[in-house]
Amino acid sequence: MFFCYTCLSMQALNLVALAYDRLVAIIFPLHYHVKVTHRFMFSLIASFWLFVITVSLIAVGFLTQLSYCKSVIIKSYFCDHGQIYRLACNDYSPSLVMSVLLPVLILWLPLVFILCTYLYIGYSLSKVATFQERLKAFKTCTAHLSLVAIYFLPILITFTYMEKINPNARIINLSLTSVFPPMLNPIIYVLQTQEIKESVKKLFRIRV
Repeated sequence: MFFCYTCLSMQALNLVALAYDRLVAIIFPLHYHVKVTHRFMFSLIASFWLFVITVSLIAVGFLTQLSYCKSVIIKSYFCDHGQIYRLACNDYSPSLVMSVLLPVLILWLPLVFILCTYLYIGYSLSKVATFQERLKAFKTCTAHLSLVAIYFLPILITFTYMEKINPNARIINLSLTSVFPPMLNPIIYVLQTQEIKESVKKLFRIRV
């Protein structure tokens, strides 16, 4: 459970880091290499890891205080936090609080930040850029926006409805969130590279 939730949560925070990168690149292009340094990004990602590891350990730690005297069958493909604490016979209030608090901290707040960055980007471009310049700027964000949609839509549905959602639907949503973003991430970003685009075009021309 610890490793699954740690890696799943880091995907959301990595998208936050990418949103910050896009914000600075589009709004402050001349300051990009000053604001987005290797040291700053390393510190940012390290702080994300520290936060995620800490909250995951707390959530797992609360589960060790529970007693299981009834069914021990987990209706999921891994040790799902929500499925486990609901099987407990004693008071599971701390785990219930964590199940409400963590989606807010790790899912909703990052999503709000990402949406705010794109609203700010759109507002700034609408004032100073022509339509072609806006389109060119937003094309650099399409890869990130697609990953945001692929990651957040299924997982937010899962954690918003919590116990109301069908166990099979929960399994499918968490599976999609766990597999598709990390799988598509390198593919999408590689295809966005100009050199790769030119190589693919040349390859098709040769075959034709």
